[in-house]
Amino acid sequence: MEQWLGRLCGCGQSIDGAHQNVRFTLPDPVLELPAAEATPGTWMSHGTARESVMMQVPGAGPFVRVLLPIQLDQGHTLTYGVWLAVSPDDLQRTFATWWEPEYADLRLNGLLANSIHPWDLLYTPATATVRNPNETPYLTTSPDPSLTTVLTTTWPHEKTLR
Repeated sequence: MEQWLGRLCGCGQSIDGAHQNVRFTLPDPVLELPAAEATPGTWMSHGTARESVMMQVPGAGPFVRVLLPIQLDQGHTLTYGVWLAVSPDDLQRTFATWWEPEYADLRLNGLLANSIHPWDLLYTPATATVRNPNETPYLTTSPDPSLTTVLTTTWPHEKTLR
């Protein structure tokens, strides 16, 4: 697993420091569409996909941005801003509560919509909950053993942040 984080996002950014954030611009199913987020009928919560926290794309579905925290030793953290594929009803419920006090109780079930290497977690079921009402929901649990391992293991800092 040496140096696997340097290959994860393909963003070309140096990953160093105690707390790093990597934000996926689009869900993988949207990237597979010929026009991606420019697909006619696409709805996004903000002006661009990078800024958006919710989107619905014809032919791909509805998505909510969530955080996937990776605990590293030495007290470091790597947090991925990923997309969770959700039901249309959950997207509507999320939109209705995002800026309301009820947001603190938001719980979303869906499928991870970004491939996070080396784990091959695309389409893995996951649950996201709100830890802090001023932050995006966090992936907190999964019935999938691989994602559970990613969420609960402390990964070696020296091998991953080079």
